[in-house]
Amino acid sequence: MANSIARHTITQEAADRVIAAASAKAAEIGVPMCIAIVDDAGTLKTFRRMDGAPLLSVDIAINKGYTAVSFGMPSHAWHDFIKDDAPLLHGIVHTPRLVVFGGGYPIREGEVMIGGVGVSGGHYHQDMVVAEAGLAALQA
Repeated sequence: MANSIARHTITQEAADRVIAAASAKAAEIGVPMCIAIVDDAGTLKTFRRMDGAPLLSVDIAINKGYTAVSFGMPSHAWHDFIKDDAPLLHGIVHTPRLVVFGGGYPIREGEVMIGGVGVSGGHYHQDMVVAEAGLAALQA
């Protein structure tokens, strides 16, 4: 029996493409954003804070990426997951680094999760649009 597993993680080149595409979308909609790419373990890989992006958004963006990678689901999916479960709703939201609104997505290569993207700076719907534009850069 093996004592290790193979690990697949996002490359720097791929992370840079996500950042560039997300930044372009944020500029297009006129909302400066913080954009974080984390690796498959939730560790920050690369980060951009656009000129004018809110300071508070730095940690939120990183934590959205971490949230997405931690459970393999977008950060906005947490709301539906917990909203009707009182113990979970009132307990898990106190978990450090967990974000339960939009802007964080896992990054997958096929079925394998290789990282996450987190975006913050606008309303979470704007954050989601920018993150989705970043993800689309990997499909091109």
